[in-house]
Amino acid sequence: MNLPQLCKRPTIGILLLFMFALLGSCGSSINRLAPTPNLYLDGRNYNPEQVPIAQQTIAPQILYVTNRAQTDRRRSFAYAAERSDQMAFGTADVSFDGVDDWQDLIDITQGQKRGRSRLRVANYSEEIKFSTTPLATERAEGNLRVQEPVQAEYEALGEEFKAALAEQMRRQESGRVLLYIHGFNNQFDDALVTLANIWHYAGRRSVPMIFSWPAGNSGVFKYFKDREASNFSAFHLKETLDLIAEVPEVETIDIVAHSLGSDVTTVALRELIIRERAKGNKPKISLKTGTLILAAPDLDVGSVRQRLLTERFSEAFEQVSVYINPNDTALALSSLFTQVSRLGRFESDDFAPGEIERIMKVGLMHFILVEGAAGSGHSYFRQNPSVLSDIALTLRTRAFPGGQLRPLEVNDDHIWTLHHDYPLDRLPVLTPQELRDLR
Repeated sequence: MNLPQLCKRPTIGILLLFMFALLGSCGSSINRLAPTPNLYLDGRNYNPEQVPIAQQTIAPQILYVTNRAQTDRRRSFAYAAERSDQMAFGTADVSFDGVDDWQDLIDITQGQKRGRSRLRVANYSEEIKFSTTPLATERAEGNLRVQEPVQAEYEALGEEFKAALAEQMRRQESGRVLLYIHGFNNQFDDALVTLANIWHYAGRRSVPMIFSWPAGNSGVFKYFKDREASNFSAFHLKETLDLIAEVPEVETIDIVAHSLGSDVTTVALRELIIRERAKGNKPKISLKTGTLILAAPDLDVGSVRQRLLTERFSEAFEQVSVYINPNDTALALSSLFTQVSRLGRFESDDFAPGEIERIMKVGLMHFILVEGAAGSGHSYFRQNPSVLSDIALTLRTRAFPGGQLRPLEVNDDHIWTLHHDYPLDRLPVLTPQELRDLR
């Protein structure tokens, strides 16, 4: 009996609704400043004097690219879960409400003052609407090519995007872009405030940007609708990554992907990596890829092994950090629906004997087991003070696990372990000389 037939049974239908409600925790309330990361609790290490002047604000601007259909602007978010064949680029202002000024926010950030700011998307402005894809093609001299006027228009819009991003890089005194790709059941505003949290605690030393795909569908089958929407979005994410990399002012692109967003992210990146190798390029250089963070990735472990590991996927990055939680209820349900193990809650026997040890020896992909994450469910990466500490250390220092700047411990299964009070008494002191930030 297939799933639609099962849903005709009232009991099964109610059970499915309940299960999808649990899975919907990926889109739970996130509109507050996360608790202070352990890294900053003693008043050290945030180094607010290192934040560019343009970023010392309680209403920062975040860039966005989306292939969501636009909604009525009077609604609480600018774009819906419906798909669009056109990418849109714009800016959004995210307000840290409930704080008086920049210094007040810093006092809360460093644990010197109690308070929980509410994050709110105060304004947005769509600046570029790209051409509808697929672009119109024609046959000429035995080849299929995009019609010249259509190609010229598309490239002109791409130049507008690159000019706008270049200006942002100069204004914010940074050579790094921090790109966030959200997961299942997220609305447009959810992605903006989530990135505002991560970017703020990572020290505001990059230009923040989201790629928001058409997630947040409704109904009993919303998980499957969102999964198909992520597949729909791979081309647009590839175009976004290409355009960012073509901006001379951009030196490195760091990427954080959550849950089902890890699927569209790895699909797009894998295709770009294969293309660049075919051209004779080194993908890490031509794509300008830096650190890739996969948080609670909703990925089939078998597909990861056969499509990413076999393609030497991690070679295209400075490092890849994968945060896992065996008690992740949302991914347990995803495993139930798909009948395969998910990367974000895998067990060591999901890999071939000795495979995890070999991955650790190579040293480019790091599996990080998060202890005590149950209280923050599937979205622990944006709420857990230990995980936020490690993400901040990764993005700010570029350090690999196990050293002084990222004092993770390795367990008997050759997996890095992130304790609930990390980084414990081994808290590093981040001096300007130790930070390798690209401005």
